[in-house]
Amino acid sequence: MSGAWLQIPRPQPKAAIRLLCLPHAGGTASLYRPWAKLLPDSIELVLVCLPGREQRCNEAMPADMQTLITLLSRAIKPVIDKPWAVFGHSMGATVAHELALSLYRQKLCGPEHIFVSAREAPQFQKSGNVHQLSDESLCQQLIELGGTSPELLEIPELRALLLPAIRQDYRLIETSKMSSDQLLDCPITAMLGRNDPELSTDEARGWQQWTNGEFQLNEYAGNHFYLSDCPDLVVGHIVQKLRLA
Repeated sequence: MSGAWLQIPRPQPKAAIRLLCLPHAGGTASLYRPWAKLLPDSIELVLVCLPGREQRCNEAMPADMQTLITLLSRAIKPVIDKPWAVFGHSMGATVAHELALSLYRQKLCGPEHIFVSAREAPQFQKSGNVHQLSDESLCQQLIELGGTSPELLEIPELRALLLPAIRQDYRLIETSKMSSDQLLDCPITAMLGRNDPELSTDEARGWQQWTNGEFQLNEYAGNHFYLSDCPDLVVGHIVQKLRLA
């Protein structure tokens, strides 16, 4: 296992496939830990722990996407020795896509399926300036998106701990450029909340043009963090797509 980068909350040595999960900007692996109890034994959950959070809070997030992808592609090699899929939420969806492209270039084992959640397709990518907002404006942005407790952001000590890491993530995603226009061969499933203030259905459907394989768009009740409201439904659809239920 690759040290700080990866966690397997419920090891399944006989699993037929592994599901890697990537967090959103400022997010942690804790978003996905409840999934371990929802997945069948045939799917082993692998949580990707990025720098700047949880036990890696003292590590800086790489300044650019390609450095992150180089480090991440190296870290996951021990767990892509069998079929694998990847789920990325928001920023994590872009990281998942770039990770697959990187493995293609290295002629390594690519994913069986990519699930891109709450993120616009590359052709609709917005540059943004969230990482440059004042602390107050950044906190308001996080509250409007959901997924971050307003009470936590009211505690000065926690704000001082959380906001620098969140800014690092937003700077990374808002200044990144797609590394390749290569199409993937694996299926892509795009997922979004119907009331997501940052994403339209057309922007999510745009992922269809980035694969030679099958594409599906799943919409759910909720906002940017719809998956926290209906984890059973989301995980059920993932299992169905992996055809291992």
